[in-house]
Amino acid sequence: MNAGLESAAPIHKNAFSRLRELVHNPISLVGFVLAVVAFGNFLFLFFIDLSSQHPSPYIGILAYMVAPAFLVLGLALVPFGVWYDRRKRRQHPAEPIRYLHVDFNDPSQRGALTFIFTFVVAFIGLSVVGSYKAYEFTDSVQFCGQLCHSVMAPEFTAYQLSPHARVACVDCHVGAGATWYVKSKLSGARQVFATTFNTYPRPIPTPVHNLRPAAQTCEQCHWPKKFYGAQLKVFTHFASDEKNTPRQIRMLINVGGGDPATGAPEGIHWHMNISNEITYIATDDQRQVIPYIHVKDHQGRVTEFFAKDSTLTKEQIAKSPRRLMDCVDCHNRPTHIYVPPDLSVDNSLLAKRLDASLPFLKQQSVTALTANYPTTPAAMQGIAKSIGSFYESKYPDLARSKQLEIRSAIDELQRIYRNTTFPEMKLNWQTHPNNIGHFYFNGCFRCHDGQHVSPDGKAIAKDCQICHSVLSQEEGGVSMAALQKVSFQHPIDLGDMTQVNCSDCHASGGTQ
Repeated sequence: MNAGLESAAPIHKNAFSRLRELVHNPISLVGFVLAVVAFGNFLFLFFIDLSSQHPSPYIGILAYMVAPAFLVLGLALVPFGVWYDRRKRRQHPAEPIRYLHVDFNDPSQRGALTFIFTFVVAFIGLSVVGSYKAYEFTDSVQFCGQLCHSVMAPEFTAYQLSPHARVACVDCHVGAGATWYVKSKLSGARQVFATTFNTYPRPIPTPVHNLRPAAQTCEQCHWPKKFYGAQLKVFTHFASDEKNTPRQIRMLINVGGGDPATGAPEGIHWHMNISNEITYIATDDQRQVIPYIHVKDHQGRVTEFFAKDSTLTKEQIAKSPRRLMDCVDCHNRPTHIYVPPDLSVDNSLLAKRLDASLPFLKQQSVTALTANYPTTPAAMQGIAKSIGSFYESKYPDLARSKQLEIRSAIDELQRIYRNTTFPEMKLNWQTHPNNIGHFYFNGCFRCHDGQHVSPDGKAIAKDCQICHSVLSQEEGGVSMAALQKVSFQHPIDLGDMTQVNCSDCHASGGTQ
């Protein structure tokens, strides 16, 4: 038995020496170090992913794809180094083989090994911290809006002014998990290529057709089951007359809900896919033309609606791709909002950033903002010249007595233009329809136009009272309608209001 152990020792020693001989080359050693560093990063990121209550969209790709990729690369370099070293030896057989000899009795070797070990530990630590910082930066709004996506300057500007300005870009555009992160970065790679070779479209087209479903992003904060009831909304507009006459409309927005636990599904959020399922076909990229709608209610009953003016045949409808309606079909501009000039001026007048005592300020402001300018600097000069020359020529005395107010108005209008119009990207509020409401775009009237009819004659109604109830209207402080549910009264008599869409007139962005 002792003889057997004695014979096994040389075999073990020879195997160990053979292994040392194989891996004793620079390439294999570099691969080994790379694998150790990658493994350290993987363990750290894996711990972060497990311990975080809300895992970042980026942590998955770094922990489960980037770090393992470097680990595999490092391990692959080890056999590659062995193969390359053996090939060199066969070409130079007379060259002696020198092995690294480690002697811990030698103080100089002990010091060198201590230094190497300390360096490796420090390098791994720095790599781990660096990886986390890199992940943290790629998760930031600055990375999305300012560094890599410079072409997205209009979107970044609008985002900073939006209700979701404190929500990180990746929370909506990527969401949690590595799968959608990979999809977004593959799409981003194509965008980098287009930016490098200046082949990207101007403006950037919307909607994003491969956007993650709203149920996996929006509904992480906005819980559909808790939407119910009605909300008071007050709209304040200013007329284009000399006095910039204010006009105010108070109405109840019938938000409603789709959860039977809070009552019968009703109101605007009846469309939510809790109890009802709505799919539709759009014939344009911006989903503004909808010739076919398929509705399945909570009892499983199906109703199909066909646009009267549609030229699609039933065969074409059967083959066309259908979209399941979700939040962004109405709330399609929840963050990147390009406010129309008319509404922007109204908001500034209401906030007293524009002086309503300046005659015809509303009219002249919208005129200056809607003019065609080739560049942003040209727009800044054009707005200043337009407003300044108007008051100097029409109201010279006022131009001298209210220089500060006119200068402040010019500054405010220039600010509005910089936040809503980007001529270098051929982008303004008209290039991106907003489907909430129906004032400037068809919005609700894409379907609720009275022209979508089912085979049994049932039409999707064009009835204002479905979505909102007007409580009162005032113009210049004078009541136009008593405090009760009344029909909307347009300041100009347009006859039969059911035959006119708001966007038929207001789509140009002109004053009211």
